[in-house]
Amino acid sequence: EYPNVETVHFPKSCLHCEDPPCVPVCPTGASYKRKEDGIVLVDYDKCIGCKYCSWACPYGAREIDEKQKVMKKCTLCVDRIYDTSLREDRRKPACVLACPTSARLFGDVHDPLSEVSVAISERGGYQLMPEWGTRPANHYLPRQKIKSHVTEESLHRIDNPLKKEEHRAPVSADLPSLDDFLF
Repeated sequence: EYPNVETVHFPKSCLHCEDPPCVPVCPTGASYKRKEDGIVLVDYDKCIGCKYCSWACPYGAREIDEKQKVMKKCTLCVDRIYDTSLREDRRKPACVLACPTSARLFGDVHDPLSEVSVAISERGGYQLMPEWGTRPANHYLPRQKIKSHVTEESLHRIDNPLKKEEHRAPVSADLPSLDDFLF
């Protein structure tokens, strides 16, 4: 209850499992796991949009692209991580680079000296739903709660989502609306 509220952000992206259940159920071979790096991908030219992979994934990481009628998922930005025209520190998935709190790490979980492996070891990292036996490459680190104090002033800021209705611009009949452009 306010003011004792908390927000939990939980990403729903492909975990690039060591034993991905989405791959063997694909009737066309469109879902596949690369031998060289373990990244799980979809060949859109082979995908028929049957959604079997979506049903098989215990993590909810697959979605149908209604326009293209193919299954879409995280590619681990495979084009970025192997792009030698980028500086090495930029060869990371976009979500890792864009995270404003540096909550995401990228690296080789099989290298015990990598930043990722050290963080998993030191902070008690874990895999989601180990009982499924998928052995996800992605690991999660326990949250580090940070106390923050909500001030009275911050409640009155215009960007406070709790107060958005109070700060809407008045609607005028002589101004165009989005509907005027769409219909």
